[in-house]
Amino acid sequence: MGGQYRITGDKYPRMRRPRRRGKLVVLTVASVAVLGVGGWGTLQLIDVFTGGGDSASAAGTKAACGTTAKPSASPAGAAKPLPRPGTITVNVLNATTRSGLAQKTADELKKRGFKVGEVANAPETFDKKVKGTGVLLGPATALDTALPVLGTQLAGAERRTDPAREGVELDLIIGDAFRGLTAKADADKALTALANPEPAPASKKNC
Repeated sequence: MGGQYRITGDKYPRMRRPRRRGKLVVLTVASVAVLGVGGWGTLQLIDVFTGGGDSASAAGTKAACGTTAKPSASPAGAAKPLPRPGTITVNVLNATTRSGLAQKTADELKKRGFKVGEVANAPETFDKKVKGTGVLLGPATALDTALPVLGTQLAGAERRTDPAREGVELDLIIGDAFRGLTAKADADKALTALANPEPAPASKKNC
């Protein structure tokens, strides 16, 4: 060939195809990555607005909230049954300077079903030394049995036990602040509540 495009020498230039395949691969990978990131972001948005991400935890919470503890009809370690007033003997002792209180109180206790033992002035240990409404005194075994029953008849009275004391009799020692036994209606209500305590409320979880 002649002219300005004449080829000289014994080597010819090698004709090569444009390197488009590499560019296509790079573009494809980039497109897939962009689509993947976009899809993941869309799923995250859906989970946020629909609460889908908390489905497992919500299911666990519902399962936990679905089980509630019910009060047992006969709880373990139940207290001893309370004695009836007719089985309790009470000695009524007056520790004040006002005369006649012991006999009057003993008569009222008898009307309410209690047995009355000794009616007299309080011994020197308590005489003129009880400032409150009174003291209820009994053996150690009466702490959770007979003493609470007698306590319904004189609200606010101090309860004491004497480990060395023998027998089952109780002492009601009248103090300076004594104005009479608790009103019978209130005493009966307290006695009923004592004999039939309400069960503890079942534990509930806030869901």
